[in-house]
Amino acid sequence: MTRLKHEDVVEIPTTLEDYDQQLIDKTGCSLKELAARAAGLQANIEVNQLQLKVAVIPMSCGQGIIEGFAESVTGIISYLGFKALTTKSWDAGGVAEAIQEGAEVLFMADDERFVAVNVRTGKVSDNGDATGRGYAVGLERMSNGLEGKKVLVIGAGPVGVGAAIALAGFRAEVGVYDIVSASSERLQENLRRLGYRVTIETDLNAALNHYQNIVDACPAENIILLEHITENTRIAAPGIPLGVQADGLKKVSTRLLHDPLHIGVGTMMFDVLIDSL
Repeated sequence: MTRLKHEDVVEIPTTLEDYDQQLIDKTGCSLKELAARAAGLQANIEVNQLQLKVAVIPMSCGQGIIEGFAESVTGIISYLGFKALTTKSWDAGGVAEAIQEGAEVLFMADDERFVAVNVRTGKVSDNGDATGRGYAVGLERMSNGLEGKKVLVIGAGPVGVGAAIALAGFRAEVGVYDIVSASSERLQENLRRLGYRVTIETDLNAALNHYQNIVDACPAENIILLEHITENTRIAAPGIPLGVQADGLKKVSTRLLHDPLHIGVGTMMFDVLIDSL
């Protein structure tokens, strides 16, 4: 999991309304609608009727707590309409506090994984898979459908795999590029088992000149250059840092989805409810 920094998340709770409006302008969906769709639920799901309490637990293991991370996750979940709190205690103490407070869904992140757990049903949602699916839905909405359209997934890690599966479900023609060829081959085989076909791309520059719909799910900077961007280019970029070169941002800004937490957390929240509805 990419490790965020304080500056990546500190402004999230105070800018959620602006973010949501920009998302609506680009995709026609609010964050709640997009995340619900990505989890396979109806976009108009009534959150208030669920009466769930959610706890976000700071975790100090590994490189330690990212200042503002837990509070930002709590802010996103609250914005979606759920009752959410950040526990005062960390780690095991935070889990105990969450259960004592009656929380039914727990969010926790360390250096390796970021998960949401439904303690009633045992359902676990992983941020990598959820983020990939959420951004695939965002790209599909931004592109007015992806059936028969070519989509390049850059990065064959958990986010890329989640995106590729969702894109294939939209009947897109999926291509994948990863700097480690074995990772691309594993993704291709995973989707083959699900009945989908994926093309492995071995030359990123050539691929970027060939695809107009892109999911950038890798942590590399400056890989999508101005020369790769046309008036029809659409980019869903869950990767941190953003892989679009600064010179190209203005040209693609209205057709670019990128945030540090919002879509992934939103999709996790709805995904973890699946077995309890």
